[in-house]
Amino acid sequence: MSRAAARVPLRASLLATVAGALGCGTPTDRAPTQTAPPAAGGSESMQVLATQYVSLVLAMGHHDPDYVDAYYGPPEWRAAAVKRPLADIDRDAAALAGRLAADVPSEGAEPIDVLRHRYLFRQLEALRARVKMLQRTKLSFDEESKALYDAVDPRRDVREFEAVLARLDKALPGPGPLLDRYTRFRNGYVIPAGRLDATFKAAIDGCRQRTLAHVSLPPGERFTLEYVTGKSWSGYNWYQGGYRSVIQINTDLPIFVDRAIDLACHEGYPGHHVYNVLLEKALVRDRGWPEYQVYALFSPQSLIAEGTANYGIEVAFPPADRLAFEREVIFPAAGLDPAGAARYYEVMGLADQLSYAGNEAARRYLDGEFDAKAAATWLETYGLYSPVRAQQRVRFVDQYRSYVINYNLGKDLVARYIAAAAGDDPARRWAAFVDLLASPRLPSSLTATGAGR
Repeated sequence: MSRAAARVPLRASLLATVAGALGCGTPTDRAPTQTAPPAAGGSESMQVLATQYVSLVLAMGHHDPDYVDAYYGPPEWRAAAVKRPLADIDRDAAALAGRLAADVPSEGAEPIDVLRHRYLFRQLEALRARVKMLQRTKLSFDEESKALYDAVDPRRDVREFEAVLARLDKALPGPGPLLDRYTRFRNGYVIPAGRLDATFKAAIDGCRQRTLAHVSLPPGERFTLEYVTGKSWSGYNWYQGGYRSVIQINTDLPIFVDRAIDLACHEGYPGHHVYNVLLEKALVRDRGWPEYQVYALFSPQSLIAEGTANYGIEVAFPPADRLAFEREVIFPAAGLDPAGAARYYEVMGLADQLSYAGNEAARRYLDGEFDAKAAATWLETYGLYSPVRAQQRVRFVDQYRSYVINYNLGKDLVARYIAAAAGDDPARRWAAFVDLLASPRLPSSLTATGAGR
């Protein structure tokens, strides 16, 4: 996930600053906030409307502590965004949407200006949906995900998961329930606490090198890495502006070796850190669009952010490359036998096919079909979550609700979009991926063919 660090004090314990070749700095090394230049393209009224949108998002942050995921615009805008009644926010958002609808880009407008207009209108719709949720309007899981994230995850039949579980049962023979056998297998691939920092630094270095070979990033981009506890998530990027992030890794539970590359790519390169850096460079600084100085977490932007962050793992590390890097770098850094890497990723490749079981648990839980205990049991049965991880996942759903679709459905939508734009050509895939990162595209537009639409 990606989130703004300004609302949470930075943890000093177990702090690890990634330096040197990794291009990282300290939290106090933040650049001054940049005021956006005049807009490049688009009408002057769009600038006014976009600024008012920022004000509404900041006002929502007073009602929902998770809503403002990042903000690096003028500090006086934040100071001016005092707490207001939700009804007033909704009224002003509706009026703003009406003005946007009356200010449609002219025929012949630049495609990116058309995308910008659609994006801002849809973000406003999501803001209004979140207002209604805070006012206790009950939405189903699918209604909520459509309203907030511009996408609906198709319901899965339990037989889909049972077929995968049958294959895993054969892959992990032995006595006892499959969950126990799977848990014992994975426990052999935990990164020892004393090697965690070295392993993550090695993973970040590998992700960054592969990203910089294809992506031009502005000078001074960097992040700080921290290890924290007491969270419902496993990792988080808190974007600071000025091309800088704070990335936090949750150490509440043991961390398996595959999570090193997963989190390094997802939170860093070419995931959330790169996504936010490119948005700031291309849309805020180069085009002067104020709406990208704020990130509303419960909005369509999050499906693009999470989907690209998860797909970016495979862009940076195609399967064969990843296995080689795991054997040569990550397993030795973690003190694990590289001979077990192929077997581990064979099993994890099967287990990954159970990803959507988590969405089904969340759907049934939020729709009232399950209580928390039944949701955790479902996760254990069909997702092979250990009991403690299942409980953590339910806590995540309690906090973030239908946000869960953004990871797997988001990844699949992004993957199909990039495949349609680039085919199997790695260079074209990187180009289409970067284009998507730096554009105001909506999730519902990802079904269009080609990166230019």
